[in-house]
Amino acid sequence: MADFQRPTLCCCRKVLTVPSKSCEGGPAAGHCPRVDVASASNFQSFRLRHFHLDLRLNFADKEMTGWQVLELVSVQPGVQTLVLDTHPSLLIHSIDCKVFGTGGASDTSASLTYRVDPFTDYGSSLNICLPAAALRPHRAFQITVRYTTTDGPAIWWLDAELTCGQSRPLVFTQGHSVCNRSFFPCFDTPAVKSTYSATIRVPEGVTVLMSATRSVFSQQDQAYQFSMEYPVPAYLVALVAGDLQPADIGPRSRVWAEPCVLSSAVSKLGGSVERWLGVAEGLFGPYVWGRYDIVFLPPSFPIVAMENPCLTFIISSILESREFLVIDVIHEIAHGWFGNAVTNATWEEMWLSEGLATYAQRRITTEAYGAAFTCLETVFRLDALHRQMRLLGDNNPVSKLQVKFEPGVNPSSLMNLFTYEKGYCFVSYLSQLCGDTQRFDAFLRAYIEKFKFTSVVAQDLLEFFLGFFPELRENCVAQREGLEFERWLNGCGPPLSEPDLSPGGVLTGPVQQLCELWGTDTMDAQAIATFDLTSWSTFQTVLFLDRLLDRSPLPHGTLGGI
Repeated sequence: MADFQRPTLCCCRKVLTVPSKSCEGGPAAGHCPRVDVASASNFQSFRLRHFHLDLRLNFADKEMTGWQVLELVSVQPGVQTLVLDTHPSLLIHSIDCKVFGTGGASDTSASLTYRVDPFTDYGSSLNICLPAAALRPHRAFQITVRYTTTDGPAIWWLDAELTCGQSRPLVFTQGHSVCNRSFFPCFDTPAVKSTYSATIRVPEGVTVLMSATRSVFSQQDQAYQFSMEYPVPAYLVALVAGDLQPADIGPRSRVWAEPCVLSSAVSKLGGSVERWLGVAEGLFGPYVWGRYDIVFLPPSFPIVAMENPCLTFIISSILESREFLVIDVIHEIAHGWFGNAVTNATWEEMWLSEGLATYAQRRITTEAYGAAFTCLETVFRLDALHRQMRLLGDNNPVSKLQVKFEPGVNPSSLMNLFTYEKGYCFVSYLSQLCGDTQRFDAFLRAYIEKFKFTSVVAQDLLEFFLGFFPELRENCVAQREGLEFERWLNGCGPPLSEPDLSPGGVLTGPVQQLCELWGTDTMDAQAIATFDLTSWSTFQTVLFLDRLLDRSPLPHGTLGGI
């Protein structure tokens, strides 16, 4: 996900202890968190096999009404209540249960009692009393929840005048990090993955897209059918509906946008996406999601881009900058491996998604555009990281990779440059320990293959890393003084080391030279005139402006020369 939110402080608590064996009902990886403080659900007690949404979109009332069917299996005996995450904006009408018979016995159905309790300012808990037949371990049952959504944080209803074309209304969802509990009741934790399907009913003339591997439209019923055949966490279920038109830009990619935006999107991306996907597959293995489509959304989209599987959501205003568009689309492509296929099991370790995706993004751009371009973009981002560090202070807990937060703290507060750039620096350090970038590429391919469609914690990644490179384990690199893995994860402050960015000097050197000329009391206008800024890239220009602001206030002589 590409996001430029200003970080907010979160509370510290003790390091979460993780068990050494798999957690039933949770992720399939070797280590899982015992708790997710951002979820009210009892996801450890059940295995979610699949869920289906059947919703009718009402643009006039700005509501979605229908039902959800969850297919569950109890994995812990004695648990009499199913607890799901929900939100005060989601109105529950009724809840029913079907328990599948065994040994020739008939299925049994019943209406269930339930209670909605407060949880945090970003959600509530839905407590459902289960019938006795559903309490037996490994017995499959279905829960049907009939509900209506209103004005929740996941669902953005835009009147026509707020869209790019200003002709028809549009609605989209944004689930990251914990918003989708206002879209549908769920285990709203990245530790739980399942397949899903959906039937979305809309007025005539409305196109619906979802983050799904398959879609079918029935004109007679005015309904779209979707299915996601691979397990995904709740936050990656996404929907957009409005006046959207498609255009193919590659053998497995198309862009979707309002008609007034479509030609610009095609001209900026045509032919490039397939190239980037091919480079990524050469580095990290097959792209498992089938299609890679992109939908351009109005400027009210709350972040820059979101890596919803099969369908990246991206803000249309990014089309104004070719370079930022390239970087952000490649970053979302990288999430197809890091974040979507292998997911952080807790929001406290979001760097496992964003740090690895940032590293993968830069491997792709290095192969596609050269080391100098990648180093320039990295310098620009690391400058911003150190700028943020100066504002927050070296001991601020938000700068940890394993940020611990108290119940009630919104995980979205963790979306900051440390998640991306300090995480990237740690992954780069692991690559340096290997001594060869291609060897580390091979490790990442093996990592994806082992943990694909599961959720992991840092211990999974690091233990697999040391097992893949036994000579590094023998040399005790995890305890190397000053660069201990534990210090990387739980230490405050800037990255313990940064990669060599000298290949970018051909692009960053002129930026620094011009900054120094502007920073003198007696500005040398003749020397400044030798710089041809029309040949500079967007990243060079923005880097120059940022570094100039870092020098503020500028000398009076410079201000007078301006």
